[in-house]
Amino acid sequence: MYLFQRIEEAVFKQYDARRTIGEFILANREKLTEYTMEDIANLTHTSKPTLVRFAKYFEYSGWKEFMYAFTHEVAQFDANHFEVDSNIPFDNQADTLEIIENIAKLRIQTIKETTSLMSVSDINKAALLINHAESVIVYGRSPNSYFGESFKRNLNTIHKKAFVADSNESGLISNTLTEKDCGIIISYSGNNSDTYPMKNVKFLMSRNVPIISITSGGENYLRDYSTVILNIASREKLYSKIANFSTEESIQFILNILYAKVFSLNYEENMQVKIENSRRLEAERQTTFKDISEEF
Repeated sequence: MYLFQRIEEAVFKQYDARRTIGEFILANREKLTEYTMEDIANLTHTSKPTLVRFAKYFEYSGWKEFMYAFTHEVAQFDANHFEVDSNIPFDNQADTLEIIENIAKLRIQTIKETTSLMSVSDINKAALLINHAESVIVYGRSPNSYFGESFKRNLNTIHKKAFVADSNESGLISNTLTEKDCGIIISYSGNNSDTYPMKNVKFLMSRNVPIISITSGGENYLRDYSTVILNIASREKLYSKIANFSTEESIQFILNILYAKVFSLNYEENMQVKIENSRRLEAERQTTFKDISEEF
């Protein structure tokens, strides 16, 4: 997660000075450099030592290092301004047309940002791992598991064995895999090694299973142990938002790109498989619309 998301998480989960300081930082993120350490201590009714402890809670050596990291993160986000707010893409005065237009713009800008975060070499490496794997297992909590189901289905259509792990059985499944398989873990935060799906990382690593992680920017547990990392567009707050519009769009786009690249590795063979499957399994599908009708 990015630092601002980690601070937001602390604000929601802590009931001490970390909440007060975190709320102040998030509320004043654009002008934080205008305040001295003493100013912030006075305005939050804390002290300089408390601010240092706050910085160390986020694994910085001191307040100066924390402020440097946070202000640079803010500057990076501001340099890539979005037309539509990822968290609140419309307000209570928006009419139907404005809602339609803003959600459309949000999806487009999310895809563009996700594209800018993609590494060609990482996509190629991830696709090769999937292509060579005997079985592909997707791990993710709802709604990420829904996207995993769609990805699994696409792989199944080209005769690639793929499954979505049930959260209750994921450890059992992980312990059956080998280095010839592949795990895909989808998690926006990528933290908390004791909860699903991150708790499977240690099982997969113990069996030398390659791990493809789809996660947000910034530091997190999942990034530290992945074979390949694919980046989710990460401008959404953890809690203060209408829905996961941007995150969901980004994840689906990544999975679609990943499937398309896997398909391209054996293009002619996979195209033939798709056509043969359609003949065998979808013969009853018909349409009167000439532009999409086909005769087999």
